[in-house]
Amino acid sequence: MNFEQARFNMVEQQLRPGKVLDPDVLEVLFVVKREEFVPPAHRNLAFADTQIPLGGADGARMFSPMVEAHALQALAMKKHENVLEVGTGSGYMAALLGAHADHVRSIEIDPQLAQAARENLGRAGVTNVAVELGNGLDGLPAYAPYDAIMVSGAVAAVPQALLDQLKPDGRLFAVEGAAPAMEAVVYTRSGEGFLRLSVFETVVDSLRDAEPAPAFVF
Repeated sequence: MNFEQARFNMVEQQLRPGKVLDPDVLEVLFVVKREEFVPPAHRNLAFADTQIPLGGADGARMFSPMVEAHALQALAMKKHENVLEVGTGSGYMAALLGAHADHVRSIEIDPQLAQAARENLGRAGVTNVAVELGNGLDGLPAYAPYDAIMVSGAVAAVPQALLDQLKPDGRLFAVEGAAPAMEAVVYTRSGEGFLRLSVFETVVDSLRDAEPAPAFVF
C-alpha cells in the first residue's frame, strides 16, 4: 500500500471537502504518520473514514480521520501550549496535539492501550508526550492549569473537574450525549464561567465510566 498517496487522498478527498480547512491542521495530518498508530492487522484501513479497533479491555476504537481533524480544528491549537488529553487510545491524537504543544499529558485507563501508545509514540519519535495510567475524567490537577484539553471519547457530560483545570481562555473539546444524537462541543473558560459552543454532530464510543445512564423503558 502506498501510504503517502493514501494520506494525500485522505486530506484532499475526505477532509477538505468535509470542511477541514485550517492549514495548521492539514499540515500536521501530513506530518504525523497515522499508519504508525494503527494496529498492524488494520493498517490497510489507516486512512479510511472509519473507527479502527484497538483491542484492549473495552474494545476501544480510534476516532475516524474526519472526527480527529474536526476535533483539532475546533480546539484551535496554538504554539507552546500545555495540553491534557483524556483517553490516549493508540497515541495518535496525542501525537497530533504534540506537534503544536510544548507538552502533552495523556491519560489512559487501560494498561494495555497505555503501553501500546507509549511504544507507538516512541517509534514515531514523539518526545513531548507523556502517557499516564489512570481515570482521565478526573484530569491531572498536579499539572494544571491547561491551555487546552482534548477529550478523546464521548461523555454524558463534561465533568466539572476537567473544566476547572483550564486556564483563563483555555479550551476543552469533547463529544457529549448518547447515541444516536451526540454533540461535539468546545468549552472556553471566560471570567468565572464557561462558554459552550456546539460545533458538529457525530457518534463516537464513550469513555469508560462516562456512558450515559440507561434510558428507562416502559
